[in-house]
Amino acid sequence: MPDLNQDLNWRPMTEADLDAVAAIAVLGFPDHFEGRDCFENRLDLYPRGCFVLADEASVRGYLIAYPWRSESAPPLNTRIEAIPDAAEVIYLHDLALHPDVRGGGHTSRIVERLADQARGDGWPAVALVAVNDAAGFWRRQGFVEQTATPALTDKLASYGADARYMIRLLTV
Repeated sequence: MPDLNQDLNWRPMTEADLDAVAAIAVLGFPDHFEGRDCFENRLDLYPRGCFVLADEASVRGYLIAYPWRSESAPPLNTRIEAIPDAAEVIYLHDLALHPDVRGGGHTSRIVERLADQARGDGWPAVALVAVNDAAGFWRRQGFVEQTATPALTDKLASYGADARYMIRLLTV
């Protein structure tokens, strides 16, 4: 059996990758559906924060991040019109791998790449909403759970009972 992790590398996402990204999202987040148009929207708004894990033949994972307001999260499966003028952090919208390539160390590499890029661009932090009981994974990546404001608590409810707002401070 071939090693599926052998030739995989993170590269910038292109429009040609969006069908594969949407298919991986369904596998990674079956209870948090987001359609292809949502991913296309984020790629159009902030291509600098969109990456895929791929070899020459296929896409096996993705990461999408963009500038956003602190202590906030966009609603699931919605298009956003623009990056907020008052953006304060890089928001890690999604990170997912095809089940066949999980456990190969790919996630740590792209999280560090995103953190280095955000730090270099002058952002003070990367924020995210952890779902699917992933808070422990994100803690290992340097993220810390934040006490949610009442408004954020209401928004997090749409992500599921286990949703946690987390942030990783960056030294600039």
